[in-house]
Amino acid sequence: MEKVTNVGLAKARARSTAVAATLFLLPALALIIVFIVYPVIDTFAISGFKWNGISSDRIYTGMENWKALIHDEMFWKSFQHNLVVMVFSILLQIPIGMLLATFLDAGGKKFNIFKIIWFLPYLMSSVAIAFLFVYALATNGGLISSMASLIQGKKVTIDLLGTAPNALFTIIGVMAWQFTPFYMVYFIAGYGNIDTAIYEAAIIDGATRGQYIRHIAIPLLGPIFKTACTMSLIGSLKYFDMIWNMTQGGPAGTTELMATYMYKLSFQQFNMGYGSTVAAGMFILITAIALLFNKVFKVREDY
Repeated sequence: MEKVTNVGLAKARARSTAVAATLFLLPALALIIVFIVYPVIDTFAISGFKWNGISSDRIYTGMENWKALIHDEMFWKSFQHNLVVMVFSILLQIPIGMLLATFLDAGGKKFNIFKIIWFLPYLMSSVAIAFLFVYALATNGGLISSMASLIQGKKVTIDLLGTAPNALFTIIGVMAWQFTPFYMVYFIAGYGNIDTAIYEAAIIDGATRGQYIRHIAIPLLGPIFKTACTMSLIGSLKYFDMIWNMTQGGPAGTTELMATYMYKLSFQQFNMGYGSTVAAGMFILITAIALLFNKVFKVREDY
């Protein structure tokens, strides 16, 4: 009898927990469905129409937009630019963020001032940073041109945002300046999760600080590296606001990304049907690359 009673209580407790969990999750699930799931489904639905985004009449075109997308040179060129941004974002932001975190972890509380200073760019709006660097990099009167003129003793004009491929790599540098502090904090948190007893044991065994970082800390930070790379990868494939406010995809499409191309089609040319097709194509490519990356990039999570 006692066993039956215990089983009944366990089932009642499990049912109560399930009900509570469902009630707490419902608001989040509702938001996810309304702002993520529905827009994605609706984007794929609109991609089958010719529509300007305003009028009530939509012309069904089937797979015509998708056929056009496959042969759209500008879309694939934009995708290539996204890949360049992705590669350099990972190569710049992750290692530099890790180095800054290592420096701060070694310094302890006396380096807290550097945490504040280095984190400031990430707190700024991407739009504000874009306008800041547009003025700083201006051909006439910009910071770079003014410094070059001062050094050479004559007027020098340096156009970093108006020539290819300088424009794309300049924007990549600005992106790294803003987003590296995020990965710095991320790796600081990773260092904080490493048991101090491991470091103390390594020092007792005769390991230097560099050997500890290279042979112990970095392997332990493997899952952090993987997550950071995944976030950088996904973020770099959907950049929009900064590059739009700095170059709007110019000059001559040399900084065009998938997101800026989609925006021009949808909200400047009012070709919402094809713009939705580009957005859906972005979704497929980003998802595929992220899944492939997580499949290929394997790290040990048990030490």
